[in-house]
Amino acid sequence: MDRLQGTWTALITPFNADKSVDFDALAELIEFQLENGVSGLLLLGTTGEAPAMTEDEREKVIRFGIEKIAGRVPVMVGTGTNNVERTIAATNRAKRFGADFALVITPYYNRTTQEGVYQFFKKIHDETDIPIVLYNVPSRTGMNLEPKTTARLAHDFQRIVGIKEATGNLVQVTKILKDAPEDFVLLSGDDDVTIPIMAATGKGVISVTSNIAPKAISQMVKAWQDGDFAKAVKANQHLSDLNSAMFMVTNPIPVKDALWQMGKIQREYRLPMWRLADEQSDELKQILQKYKLI
Repeated sequence: MDRLQGTWTALITPFNADKSVDFDALAELIEFQLENGVSGLLLLGTTGEAPAMTEDEREKVIRFGIEKIAGRVPVMVGTGTNNVERTIAATNRAKRFGADFALVITPYYNRTTQEGVYQFFKKIHDETDIPIVLYNVPSRTGMNLEPKTTARLAHDFQRIVGIKEATGNLVQVTKILKDAPEDFVLLSGDDDVTIPIMAATGKGVISVTSNIAPKAISQMVKAWQDGDFAKAVKANQHLSDLNSAMFMVTNPIPVKDALWQMGKIQREYRLPMWRLADEQSDELKQILQKYKLI
């Protein structure tokens, strides 16, 4: 799955002062990403505040984003919810609008067993027709997609092609890659551990930090892919403070504040997301200045 590698940016959704989607800013963000070498773009992921948007807004963002990207890189769309029928409908809609992959999160709030989550993904697979990337982020969902379940899904369903693994647990990563099919793709869901995960044969990252530093993240990942491991490790170390700053509070609050400070978006969120406190924004400003982003 060559198209599911490298640096994928989990793109934010910019809003206007009246909280409507700022499509002009979104177009500029897409160009900024493409000009700086990302491998793919994720629309409507966690970083995109999709749960706070209406179905009509999500549809417009998908259509607009895919039109602007215009096939220059592959597109992934976050379609997962904790309702299987809504997830199926959203996944089919993403395929119909031209998405290349659907990112489907494990069901949240409705905590279930590993068999329950297997059956959840089985039904979504069987009633859709698009490559599916699993999304495991226990800090948000309250449950872990265990390595045995991931491997079982990967072996049983050809269109379940990869996973965004956002546990930061390298032991779990190793177990997934040991037991899953050889062509199953694991992408880091945490910027801090991208290079350790690639060392374990992961294929890249779905990145938050690349919203503000797409060139730096892309070059780091490409260095590893090209076998320049020392360069990649050094870049990973250099970016450590910036990566940490993106999670000083819940994502996407810091990254949107950073993009605002960079003059790329308005400082707007959808509730329950809220602005950084002034002292936190000032701290972030110092970090952005250190990395010459402002």
